[in-house]
Amino acid sequence: MSPLRHLQHRAWEQLAEGWRHVAERAGNALTYFQPVQEGIENQGGLVERHALRWGVLPAEVREEHDRLVVKLEIPGLDPEQIHVDVVDKGLVIAGEKRVPREEARGRYHLLECAYGRFERLIPLPMAVDPLRTRAHYHHGVLTIILLKANRSPTKAKTV
Repeated sequence: MSPLRHLQHRAWEQLAEGWRHVAERAGNALTYFQPVQEGIENQGGLVERHALRWGVLPAEVREEHDRLVVKLEIPGLDPEQIHVDVVDKGLVIAGEKRVPREEARGRYHLLECAYGRFERLIPLPMAVDPLRTRAHYHHGVLTIILLKANRSPTKAKTV
């Protein structure tokens, strides 16, 4: 094998290994952004038509003594654009990332941001109390505190 061919082969192997690693470790973070049709005004809808439809919303779930702490990176939103629901043993985060309207002039040369409606399901390792959930959003990071569900000990019935 020629040295150039060997370098190409090695580069492809490293790229494939990198994608396998990303898919294995962060595949669930890949989130679909549904295009929003109403209110398209920025450059005749150019941004909405050419923005990415898939984006990465990375999360981490940390268990503490009596609670779970979930952090999700969602830059570019206002807190009122984010909705959080606890469903079964999962956390659903939904929202809408809108195109900034102040950029009415100029021309894009690179557009890697995803815009539109999104929904991400994060599986939870245990049952939580949905009524005692708190969330706050600061510097593009959504932090959700979920208290573990109280499990009262059940007594076995004798017949």
